[in-house]
Amino acid sequence: MTGTSTSGAPVAGSPGAGDAPGRVVLLTASHRVAPGLLSWPAWRTLHAADRVLCADDAHPQLPYLREAGVAVEIAAPTARELVDACAGGRTVVVVAGGEGDGALTDGLARMAGSGRVAMPDLELLPGSYDLPGARLLDLVEVMDRIRRECPWSSRQTHEGLAKYGIEEAYELVEAIEDGDRDELREELGDVLLQVVFHARIAEEHEEEPFSVDDVAATIVEKLIHRHPHVFGEERAETPEEVKAHWLRTKAIEKRRTSVTDGVPLGQPGLALAAKLASRVRTAGLDVAPPAGEGIGYELLALAVRAEAAGVDPEAALRAAGRAYRDAIRAAEGPGAPDTVEG
Repeated sequence: MTGTSTSGAPVAGSPGAGDAPGRVVLLTASHRVAPGLLSWPAWRTLHAADRVLCADDAHPQLPYLREAGVAVEIAAPTARELVDACAGGRTVVVVAGGEGDGALTDGLARMAGSGRVAMPDLELLPGSYDLPGARLLDLVEVMDRIRRECPWSSRQTHEGLAKYGIEEAYELVEAIEDGDRDELREELGDVLLQVVFHARIAEEHEEEPFSVDDVAATIVEKLIHRHPHVFGEERAETPEEVKAHWLRTKAIEKRRTSVTDGVPLGQPGLALAAKLASRVRTAGLDVAPPAGEGIGYELLALAVRAEAAGVDPEAALRAAGRAYRDAIRAAEGPGAPDTVEG
């Protein structure tokens, strides 16, 4: 065989014993897994192979393969050259690049489809697999590049992005209420983007920087601490017992002096009223809604009543609002204008 490597060295096949077609193994590895962390079948195949080829002399796996005693040749054979190299029953492993080796695999497929070539056994061997959540690493990498290179994103601040976080949260709620699975997946991604974006901005703070890993570590620690029935020796057999654990540990963590501490006053009015009523009920306090004149006090009383009945007044009003919107559209008829002035 007369192929040439990327370093200029020939990729020569040695004559084998007999006409056994041999074996080609295309070894892949996830770039989201640390180099060198390969499966046992991958290591076993690498050590047993007659030759190991890699077209990229900067491939991240190479230092670890060589440290493990695997001789790797820097070579980029054609499909024909690779088939010839397997003659005589030889096994040749090709360490695939990060983008794959499309030209090589396409060439092998054409040769196999021609029916004129005695093909070696072709095997795709994943050396490592993505773990659950691995694509989050891609998101962090993409966000980092956008922050550095995008004229708009590079200038954003926590304050400037705040409104988008609110908008995306509302769009997520709308997708849930609509029952649209595609929209739900997309809106969850938009909310996740807000988290990653803010965390990336936070890395640049001169005095108190933190990263998305710090954000994740904080919530992991919180979840473990607030679930002693899962990660500790506490027991909880019912949702009510779980909630009691949660509230107890949360109270210790926050060291709050009032049941109203931590209730954001900037949330929608009905949601605020229901949250305050929930805190009162959970704490066992006897605090009646204040009496007063006007629609605000009437709405407050309705929200408290709804919370006591297990109804989310904000969601209930949105559902009624949707029905009202549908009625308006029906009344407008098919000839209604597309827009109206506010």
